[in-house]
Amino acid sequence: MTTKHDNLINGQWIAGATYAPNINPSNLSDVIGEYTQADAAQLDAAVKAARAAFPAWSTGNVQARADALDKIGNEILARREELGTLLSREEGKTKPEGIGEVTRAGNIFKFFAGECLRLAGEILPSVRTGVHVEITREPLGVVGLITPWNFPIAIPAWKIAPALAYGNCVVIKPADLVPGCAWALADIINRSGIPAGVFNLVMGRGSVIGDPLVNHPGIDAISFTGSQGVGARIAQQCAVNLKKVQLEMGGKNPQVILDDADLAQAVELSVQSAFFSTGQRCTASSRLIVTEGIYSKFVDAVAARMATLKIGDALAAGIDIGPVSSQSQLEQDLGYVQIGQDEGAKLVAGGQRLKLGTEGFYMAPALLTDTTADMRINKEEVFGPVASIIRVKGYEEALAESNNTPFGLSAGIATTSLKYATHFKRHSQAGMVMVNLPTAGVDYHVPFGGRKSSSFGAREQGRYAQEFFTTVKTAYVGV
Repeated sequence: MTTKHDNLINGQWIAGATYAPNINPSNLSDVIGEYTQADAAQLDAAVKAARAAFPAWSTGNVQARADALDKIGNEILARREELGTLLSREEGKTKPEGIGEVTRAGNIFKFFAGECLRLAGEILPSVRTGVHVEITREPLGVVGLITPWNFPIAIPAWKIAPALAYGNCVVIKPADLVPGCAWALADIINRSGIPAGVFNLVMGRGSVIGDPLVNHPGIDAISFTGSQGVGARIAQQCAVNLKKVQLEMGGKNPQVILDDADLAQAVELSVQSAFFSTGQRCTASSRLIVTEGIYSKFVDAVAARMATLKIGDALAAGIDIGPVSSQSQLEQDLGYVQIGQDEGAKLVAGGQRLKLGTEGFYMAPALLTDTTADMRINKEEVFGPVASIIRVKGYEEALAESNNTPFGLSAGIATTSLKYATHFKRHSQAGMVMVNLPTAGVDYHVPFGGRKSSSFGAREQGRYAQEFFTTVKTAYVGV
């Protein structure tokens, strides 16, 4: 008998018409629980509850806000082992990665607890005698949050925490594939002292409640993380309705390796960037751009390192890489491996489905060489443990190739040259640049986001989150 989990609307747990099972991708016979599916009527009720709660919450005591967010952060951190296990069980990243993500979520809430008390404004002199000017920030209203499956607690946390800290009310729709972490987070928030209606959870299919959430007249802004295609459609819908919108839509991130790089360091950061978390990170490096002097040694060393990786059940000890998150994602990953070979790439390691002790969505990480920039494998986001290597002559060609993409989220360079590192930091067309570090892995207190088709709107995380979750008011006072 599996446990049933309901939506949180106006402080009450409310069942939808149906329930869907949450399946462990490491062991398809393991049902984590059954999670209800909201319909448009439940979504409407959640938005109305948030609108009713907004006046009191937005103007209430900021210390109460800070205390509630700090309490949420403390409980998340106290339960990091339990919640990390849940995360790994439903999403498939290894247990150490799951615990790390939960820790990040807890720290995000504690950071924004402090931000409740640091929302500053300005007082400026007017050009008119006897007048001064006050510039303040106020909450937007009711914010709709749509979160992805690859970071099922960290991304909800970095949207929910600033939304609440700055006085907004929230309606969140998590990815249908991973409702467990969102439900657990909602349960913690519901017991934190935050008033009923301020935070609402509606689980269900995007095809059923996604558009109604984006287009609901009671929603003032939308923050979305997901695919570029869905993000573009949301942007159009928000433009028609004149809603503020924030989009994070993935990447095709380059990792440049120059001839002068420390080979062991370059190999390790490339393998981590491309394959850890099963390559299911929007900041993962799927394009390894390698200069010709180090090319052969690098390819051999990466293949050798890949041979040591342990793939298996996400909860097992000593595992480096867990399963792909779902059957459809596995089929997509394997499909791109075949596409790359059909276009002329050479598969030098991995790329096949694995059958292990339990039935799961296991795949050996794939490394493709002899690829060119015009191949689909180098143009389209795979979102799995698949990396391709592009050979270039030198730094200038490497830089040009790294920018040869409609995306611009994260980019990395491995080099011992201060000259090239400095030039790359300035001229990379990415929102985040890493020098001698994996492209995947960011801190919770600094801005996150990209350029071009990777992102649209204000940055997420850190103090920069206020740019999206607040609006600026200018008041003139006669003195």
